Amino acid sequence: MATVDVATNINQGGHRTGTDCHTPYLVEVTVDFAVATTTKGSALATNDILQCLDVPAETMILNAGLEITEATDGADGALTFDLGTGDDVDVFVDGFDADLNTAAGTYAQNAAAFQPLVCQSAETIDIKTIFGSGGLTSGKARVFAVLLDVSSRGAPGIAAIGS
Repeated sequence: MATVDVATNINQGGHRTGTDCHTPYLVEVTVDFAVATTTKGSALATNDILQCLDVPAETMILNAGLEITEATDGADGALTFDLGTGDDVDVFVDGFDADLNTAAGTYAQNAAAFQPLVCQSAETIDIKTIFGSGGLTSGKARVFAVLLDVSSRGAPGIAAIGS
């Protein structure tokens, strides 16, 4: 198992600033499995973790998902993807069958128990690869998330409860 950071060239910065800082916003990245293979130095293997999106501290992940944008080579045997965080590898998507759902434009469904997630510290949204044998070397997927900055603004005129 290896962890491969494929988000290093994504300039997502921290939270948004300005008057719309409490507005949900979309972040996304296209994960090219051929590039991830080159970055790793060998074919992607089962249980590899691809770090796709950086999430700033004090952010609520309202939802995250995965879309196949170019068919994968399927590896040998069943190929599935989980989508989650370092704390819960399949919180967003659990066991998406990338062998069966190879058509561009196919979206993975959220895990049955999904609910919005608050990240107290910086986090990443990751793909975990799971398959029988061989290695994943081609194809592309878009990973996206809707984020909301939930950090305190210390707004004037709002008293804390009990003060």
